[in-house]
Amino acid sequence: MERLILCGGGHVSLEVAHIAQRLEFELAVIDDRPEFASPERFPMAARVVCAPFLKALDALGSRESDYYVILTRGHAHDRDCLEHVLRGKYAYAGMIGSRTKVAAVKAALEAAGIPAFGPRANAAIIEASKAFSKELMRKYHIPTAKYETFTDMDAALAYVRAEGAPIVVKADGLALGKGVVVASTVEEAETAVREMMEGHKFGDSGNTVVIEECMVGPEVTVLAFCDGEHLVPMLSSQDHKRAYDGNQGPNTGGMGAFCPSPKYTPEIARRCMEEIFLPTVAAMQAEGRPFKGVIYFGLMLTKDGPKVVEYNARFGDPETQPLLSMLDTDLMDIFQACVDGTLDQLEIKWKDGAACCIVLASGGYPGSYRKDYPIEGLDDAGRTATVFHAGTRLAEDGRVLGVTATGKDLEDAIAKAYAACKPISFQDMHFRTDIGKV
Repeated sequence: MERLILCGGGHVSLEVAHIAQRLEFELAVIDDRPEFASPERFPMAARVVCAPFLKALDALGSRESDYYVILTRGHAHDRDCLEHVLRGKYAYAGMIGSRTKVAAVKAALEAAGIPAFGPRANAAIIEASKAFSKELMRKYHIPTAKYETFTDMDAALAYVRAEGAPIVVKADGLALGKGVVVASTVEEAETAVREMMEGHKFGDSGNTVVIEECMVGPEVTVLAFCDGEHLVPMLSSQDHKRAYDGNQGPNTGGMGAFCPSPKYTPEIARRCMEEIFLPTVAAMQAEGRPFKGVIYFGLMLTKDGPKVVEYNARFGDPETQPLLSMLDTDLMDIFQACVDGTLDQLEIKWKDGAACCIVLASGGYPGSYRKDYPIEGLDDAGRTATVFHAGTRLAEDGRVLGVTATGKDLEDAIAKAYAACKPISFQDMHFRTDIGKV
């Protein structure tokens, strides 16, 4: 049996752990934080060790080069982890996520001849800077919303007044999925500009803002594996960004998702491949930024055809939960093909049916919310669905749990996911009741 060590016990590790269980890996989890390194959190793991990286390896008694390891976002830049990888202790290092530090670690691993899954820093900028991605689309004629980029607040405010509302204001840099304001009035847009550029609501990420037209139409997400030259789309999915039913309230990191999307027809899929997906990969190659990893295409299906809302350079949350629940090919094989540039030689298979994830959030999210409430009913929910932990204990996200179920079709998957939510309770728990229904 092949061995897999997850360094880091966050929600990304939980998603990978469930896949590893299905693929019959012998699994161990390492984290130096007690709230993330517990057998209760990882019941599928043979060993869970709460200790710094080096002590954890000693406790596991791992031999050199006899196991795989995945470094997840929070621990990918750990100095001890990196030094041991560079000294050849690992047979394989997989990188999930694309924040700046993770991309920097990937560069160090590649320089040492260690295979690593994920984009380099110069490619991860497709997510890290909205100004860069919008200019890329403009230069290579990839359909997206009309926009302008501003570093001067007065100029940005003048543009808002000239264009009118509705209008979209985006912080240029990373803002944990909260740096986008869809303003229904000019006053709301002006407030967003001031908060980002003058109030530094998102720190340096808001020093530059992108202001764009408000596109209208259904939103669909397509994640795709990419090896720098070849691209293989995953199933289509739909996220629900607004906090409340009926797509009302502020934007969040996502209140639920399902796959596949019935709105993503074969004809739309063909247009997206020809007009968006392949041109994006080619554009990044032409810019000297070949992309290896997962590209997240946020799409708007407008009356003029599909257009790009945003790119991410990683698996998206909560789309990943239902998507990986439907994957029927060894994820490690896909990672390896992306690293080796042989994605065109691998057949990626998906299960029949559909999957749905319902996010259970803290009351008040995405604004202020209280923490440290006990959660009840997880065992009952886990009998019919997979419950992914996100904001439990010291995690910073107000989205607490992702309850994910599969079914013979979308209606069945949605019903099973909501049924699994019923036994779960914690104070001020909030969730949307219309995931997959609007």
